[in-house]
Amino acid sequence: MVWMGIAALRSLVERDKRAVTRTAAVLAVDSIIVNGILKSLFRRGRPVVAGPHPHFLRIPRTSSFPSGHATSAFCAASLLADGRPEWPLYYGLATVVAASRVHVRIHHASDVLAGALLGTVMGRVARRFLPVRESGKG
Repeated sequence: MVWMGIAALRSLVERDKRAVTRTAAVLAVDSIIVNGILKSLFRRGRPVVAGPHPHFLRIPRTSSFPSGHATSAFCAASLLADGRPEWPLYYGLATVVAASRVHVRIHHASDVLAGALLGTVMGRVARRFLPVRESGKG
């Protein structure tokens, strides 16, 4: 939701709905691929936490691998960073989201790294095949 909020805000400021439309569509496909297909293939257990789970978070029942939060964060960051001078902010926020999944002990570090890589690749592929800028305009 954070990523859609950022994309929507940007579309309002710039009066251009293409980026928010692309972000929504690609994140929907990302979720289907990661949560509907990949997690069912990998069935990796969540990290074992001795004692009460930190931060009172609900422990998801799906596979731990890959991290859906990391995948969507890096996919969205890649889409929103497309030719933008503020691109480091998008990737910085994606890194915080991804690292938080390890910090709260919902994912193994390898789940998050795989999710970040997968999300970046998915975002870049989407940028290639669904450009929001016209050729020659930046």
